[in-house]
Amino acid sequence: MNTQPLGICDTILRDAHQSLLATRMRTDDMLPIAPKLDRVGYWSVEMWGGATFDSAMRFLSENPWDRVRRLKELMPNTRFQMLLRAQNVVGYRHYPDDVLQRFVVRAKEVGIDVFRIFDALNDVRNMEMAMRFVKDVGGHVQGSFSYTISPVHTIGGYVEMAKQLRELGADSICVKDMAGMLAPYDAYELVGELKAQVGLPVQFHTHYTSGMAMASALKAVEAGVDIVDTAISALSGLTAQPPTESLVAILKGTPRDTGLDLDLLAEISAYFAGVRKKYRSFESGMQGVDVRVLQYQIPGGMLSNLTSQLRQQGAADRYEEVLAEVPRVRKELGYPPLVTPSSQIVGTQATLNVVLGERYKVIPEEVKNYVRNFYGRPPAPVDPEIKRLAIGSEEPITKRPADLLEPGMEKARDELGDLARSEEDVISYALFPQVARPFLERRARGADERTAVVAAVAAKLALEAEEQQPAGPDARRAPSVTAWKRAWRPSRQWTGLLQP
Repeated sequence: MNTQPLGICDTILRDAHQSLLATRMRTDDMLPIAPKLDRVGYWSVEMWGGATFDSAMRFLSENPWDRVRRLKELMPNTRFQMLLRAQNVVGYRHYPDDVLQRFVVRAKEVGIDVFRIFDALNDVRNMEMAMRFVKDVGGHVQGSFSYTISPVHTIGGYVEMAKQLRELGADSICVKDMAGMLAPYDAYELVGELKAQVGLPVQFHTHYTSGMAMASALKAVEAGVDIVDTAISALSGLTAQPPTESLVAILKGTPRDTGLDLDLLAEISAYFAGVRKKYRSFESGMQGVDVRVLQYQIPGGMLSNLTSQLRQQGAADRYEEVLAEVPRVRKELGYPPLVTPSSQIVGTQATLNVVLGERYKVIPEEVKNYVRNFYGRPPAPVDPEIKRLAIGSEEPITKRPADLLEPGMEKARDELGDLARSEEDVISYALFPQVARPFLERRARGADERTAVVAAVAAKLALEAEEQQPAGPDARRAPSVTAWKRAWRPSRQWTGLLQP
């Protein structure tokens, strides 16, 4: 039985605001509270990776590498943890090995300590190089599997995958329950089997969407889990993680007492309660627990972004239809776990099927590439009819997808030219050329601060205008003609669901 104090990983600087605020929290809103976060004594703070990288450039006009540096200066005593999408790095497709390697090297240099590595399809082949590169630079390799429920996913299968990750050099194992579907007694069984058969520290990550998160976390603790992901209460619950303070209080005085200071945590929560108000226009509108996630299996970050993007396209009233279509598409595509980028791939196709009024009338290139196995091997075979509609008589590849890719760093360096001031700029461009180039051009013109101010003023004016609208069902404004025109250009607009 594990009698060590439970380690806490707080997600406040990454997954909490990615799930609740569409990844919009600015670095400047993190810095004032960073010294207090550093005093807590967390096992780690998850503060980078996932959608934060491109969102920084795309929406915030920030250099994502600077976030790590600036926070590390104020939090020298805390492990920094990131979410690394294996061969997808922090993007939505596979990248060449040289891009992945240089990203890992630079991430470690700027201050990342723990790399949680996962593959959207749980295809271990896609994780091998990322794990090797992190091991080479002395980082903590946290091999992760994406927990989902389907006819082809079992607890025994997850344990066997964890054993493979151990053989590849994992320092710890993460149960990544990205949609909050892991029920308490299943969590107890899964963690218990991992502790008994794999012999590595186990970290538990879940979301509150279904309402089971705290109960599942407690059963995981009973089974001997070493670390649990939580979020400071001001940005917890709903589609984020269970509240940090609550778990700390529950375990106080027990053998698994975290030892964390509840008074200090309360101060941190009060700070983020104020910060959250700035970003309320990005809230999903979800009011509480939604057990339908057990049917739809949609992760928290996808829910908030789906809501936001349907609203932008003037199609918010189709939300329920899209939710119902997601599990149908998922089954037809071979039961992929719904986590980036597979969640966006399935979500995009489901949205198109609903909005266009005909299933698979339009199939985005990302879906076709998924069927070609360009993202890896699906957990189950793709429906033959969907395969025919997507790629005709073409046969999917059988090798590791990245084996087909040419090196990318030198090409990126050549294309970027004088805009690049450092290798970080080249890596950013190699990952997101259409996002990084405008960002770097703005920087070259000295427009970063000006853009940020204009964006902040525009957001404030928009919010004030929204608040001045009369209340009631008859006050709803019709979508603009422009919005409707955008909505009916799926190749450019609806595939935007692939973005954070």
